[in-house]
Amino acid sequence: MSKNNNIEQSVRESLHGYFRDLGGEKPDGVYDMVVRLVEKPLLEVVMHHADNNQSRAAEWLGLNRNTLRKKLLDHKLL
Repeated sequence: MSKNNNIEQSVRESLHGYFRDLGGEKPDGVYDMVVRLVEKPLLEVVMHHADNNQSRAAEWLGLNRNTLRKKLLDHKLL
């Protein structure tokens, strides 16, 4: 299994657990919740491996540096 498949499988298992834990209640805003919960650790880890170099991290993420900076501010990582 490739590394990408491992991440994909982890997300899949987490979501199955989330729905199971709802106990039949209707979910709300699942997409935004997942993006919010995944984006912060993604930014933290990439910034760590990029030695906090925003230009390098932005390149790795495929983002504009200004977009990365806004996301870092939104998540209180700056």
